Amino acid sequence: MYQSKGRKVARCLVLFSGGIDSTTALYWALKRYQQVQPVIFDYGQRHRVEIKMAKKTCQRLGLEPKIIKIDLRQIGGSALTDEKIKVPEFKKTGQIKEGLPATYVPFRNGIFIALGAALAETLNLSDLICGFNVIDSPDYPDTTRSFARAMEKAINEGTGARFKPEKFRIIAPFLSLKKSEIIRLGLSLGADYSYSVSCYAGREIPCGECSSCLLRAQAWREAEEEDHLVRRLKKEGKI
Repeated sequence: MYQSKGRKVARCLVLFSGGIDSTTALYWALKRYQQVQPVIFDYGQRHRVEIKMAKKTCQRLGLEPKIIKIDLRQIGGSALTDEKIKVPEFKKTGQIKEGLPATYVPFRNGIFIALGAALAETLNLSDLICGFNVIDSPDYPDTTRSFARAMEKAINEGTGARFKPEKFRIIAPFLSLKKSEIIRLGLSLGADYSYSVSCYAGREIPCGECSSCLLRAQAWREAEEEDHLVRRLKKEGKI
C-alpha cells in the first residue's frame, strides 16, 4: 500500500461512509491532496442515517460528495440490508462472537471499490482512499491487506489503466491500527466526528448494544476522549 509523504499531490477519491474510519481517511486525504472527492454509497442500508450525516460532514468541510445509488437489498444476506435479519446485540465487546458477522454485507467493499474505480476513471483520478482496518474487527474478509491488493490488481487489469503508465492505487493507511489509534490520528489531523455515526440499528443516537456501537465506545475510552457525536447529542438535548 502506498502512503504519500511530503508535498500534496493532485487529487484522490475517498470512499466515505461517514463512520470513524472513513472520516479519519477523509481528513488524512485532505492533508495530502490538493483536491479530494468523497463518494458516498446509498445501497439500501438499514442505517440510512449515515448518508445524511456523511453529507453533513462533507458540507462542513466545503466538499461536494458524489452519491452512488445501488440496491444491495436485492442480494440480502446481511442484517444491514435485510430487515428480517436481526442486528445482533451484546452487553460488552467480549460477547461479540468470532466468525463472519451477521452485519457483513456480501462483497460490499469489493462492489464499492469497483464503482469507485469506475467513477475515478471518468474523473481521471488514480488514488482511491479507504479507511479499512482489521485489528478490532478481524472477521470482515473485505477489509484486509490481501483483499485491497487483490482489488488493486483487478481494477488495473479491468480498466483503461491497463493501457496507461499511471495505475490505480488503493491506499488504506489504517490497516495496522486499532480504532482508538485511528481516532487519535484523526484528532491530530483536526478531525471532527460530531456527525460521524456508527450504529447498525439505524439511529443517530447510538443504541449501545450493536457491535459497532460497543467497539466505538471502547475506542473512545481507550483514546481518553469524549466521543464528539455524544458531545453534540448532549449539547442538542437528544441524550
